[in-house]
Amino acid sequence: MRTVLFILFLFIISSTQLRAQLTVSGTVFDSSKLNYVENVKVISTCGAFAITDSLGKYSVTIAENDSLIFYYKDKPTQKFSIKSMSDPNHFDISLHVNVKSKYSMLKEVMVFSKSHKQDSIENRETYHDIFGFSKPGLNPTVSNGVAGADLDELINVFRFRRTKRLKAFQHRLENEEQEKYIDYRFSKVLVKRITGLQSPYLDTFLVWYRPGYEFARNSDELSFNQYVLNASYQFQRIMGIGPAKKEEPAQ
Repeated sequence: MRTVLFILFLFIISSTQLRAQLTVSGTVFDSSKLNYVENVKVISTCGAFAITDSLGKYSVTIAENDSLIFYYKDKPTQKFSIKSMSDPNHFDISLHVNVKSKYSMLKEVMVFSKSHKQDSIENRETYHDIFGFSKPGLNPTVSNGVAGADLDELINVFRFRRTKRLKAFQHRLENEEQEKYIDYRFSKVLVKRITGLQSPYLDTFLVWYRPGYEFARNSDELSFNQYVLNASYQFQRIMGIGPAKKEEPAQ
């Protein structure tokens, strides 16, 4: 019985000590608040010790009534009481020093995604020689008032493999451009918003009812959205999901 009571007493003491301790962590910056400061000693008044890493981060476990002092090149900061920290898990400070760090915090950055039109223009500019390729022919030229034939074009007329290869590449680029345009108009986000379908039905619908390039290019927004909606009614009836609705013929 005494042994049980003793073990229980030790357990209570241990639990109390654990509750009385907490972990303080954060990041140390220089005066610009952009550069991390490494090798900063973080010492508590109870003797706990830590050093900031290359990203200025530290973590130290201390008593709840303790305080922290930061030492950089043997110069201490003021004491920071645990009780004064609003969030001990994110206790960041900046020192009155300027350092050059290989890592730094970026200022606010705004990222803009390119539109389909911009991507298409850039692709056309990159492969302008291919998109503008035409089968070589005997085009007359005039030099010093004398008419003649373009020698390069004359040579290219008989380079059949080159012509076939360039035409195939041109055709592939045009097909890729058309498929990207269909992806742009018949996007997963748009279809989900109009139809309310969820995967895996949504993925199946995107394959079954993917429109052709001519329809995607020539239809206005209202007509295109109506096509998607009508197709979804037909799809739901086939799959046996959702309420059956009368649809107009899908184009």
